[in-house]
Amino acid sequence: MKLSMPLMYAGNPREAADQVVALEKAGLDTVWVAEVYGFDSPTLMGYLAAKTGTIEIGAAILNIYSRTPGTLASTAAGLDNVSGGRAILGLGASGPQVIEGWHGLPYDKPLTRTREVVEIIRAMIRRETIEYHGKVFDLPLPADQGLGLGKPLKMLTKPERPAVPIWIAALGEKNVAGTAEYADGWLPFLYAPEKAGEVWGAPLAAGTAKRSADLGPLQVAAGGMVAVGDDVKGMLDFARPMFALYIGGMGAKGKNFYNQLVSQYGFEEEAQKIQDLYLDGNKRDAEALVPLELLEMCNLVGPESYVKERIAAFRESGVTSLQITPVADDPAALVRQMKEWVSA
Repeated sequence: MKLSMPLMYAGNPREAADQVVALEKAGLDTVWVAEVYGFDSPTLMGYLAAKTGTIEIGAAILNIYSRTPGTLASTAAGLDNVSGGRAILGLGASGPQVIEGWHGLPYDKPLTRTREVVEIIRAMIRRETIEYHGKVFDLPLPADQGLGLGKPLKMLTKPERPAVPIWIAALGEKNVAGTAEYADGWLPFLYAPEKAGEVWGAPLAAGTAKRSADLGPLQVAAGGMVAVGDDVKGMLDFARPMFALYIGGMGAKGKNFYNQLVSQYGFEEEAQKIQDLYLDGNKRDAEALVPLELLEMCNLVGPESYVKERIAAFRESGVTSLQITPVADDPAALVRQMKEWVSA
């Protein structure tokens, strides 16, 4: 099992990235760089590539709407080059509030678009001459559209590798099935290992049945906050604002994927109340309603023996890269300790 971490950069992204150097030395295998509607992730990923030497640098995630497949392919190939073959392209559909609110694009055909984007990117990085006619994308553009001057092209520069790993952020059944079929890796969120099989077992099996042997087994990165000690359970409260944000505020009613997921976990009543409170502006009350059981399942907080049990639970559920957010005075020391435990 690998050890990975999301880059937390609510303050200064450059300072957060500088801390990754020490975590790389401590044994961190992968760092994931988010992008929503703040700073872009490829800029920070390029900065990380220059500052580090071995750690994998993943986008988590670039949405499939605001950049064309050609731009995504060029970005993936460029990052893979400057990092010496350490890039991971994390993709996802994001959500309608971001796509329509920040990018001004219609949130349509997310499943079809995701599949076609992945197919086109892979062909581009293989330096194939691109002729692709799907349900969403037409490359080159047909003669009766635009100026009629489009022609099949292939990438000018030679990529570092003939394939950059593509991971998909997915929660819904159809999207998870597609991810298991054609992606290199899966990025679930608010992942509770005890509930994973119940919620995603069938779609994962359906997608895996169609999976090409050339791709190898599906990789999975999931985890949560990590704090180790006999008196650290109270630190779970620090996760409440983030859980309440996603369950209550990341989407409108009926269009919040995280709210639906937590309902599937068996917390339907709590998920509804959290959303009502959050959307009404009562964020603190929403945070207080996040079930302690949910926080315990999705994080690794407690004595050493308990944290080791949580590692085993994530591993047994299919996680291949434990994604941690270390909470400690010395994050590098905690990463070093976690690296020993996940490697055991």
